[in-house]
Amino acid sequence: MGGIQSLSRSTYSKLMPETRDTASFFSFYDVTEKFAIVIGLFTFGFIEGISSIRQSILSLVVFFILGLLFLLITSSTQKRQGS
Repeated sequence: MGGIQSLSRSTYSKLMPETRDTASFFSFYDVTEKFAIVIGLFTFGFIEGISSIRQSILSLVVFFILGLLFLLITSSTQKRQGS
């Protein structure tokens, strides 16, 4: 689990703009991580409560796909701005 966190922080640092104030960016990262945990667990529990565990797992898959799409959009705009 520590390896995954270090890789995600490393990837996040590559997406940040050039600045000396990295603490505020990583503070934002930590806050959004906590919100993602709460939203993911709430969604999983809520959907599992009204439907089935398969539907709740499907909702988490949708979150992962949305995250991947946001990451692809962000990296493609970074490439266009850098070239």
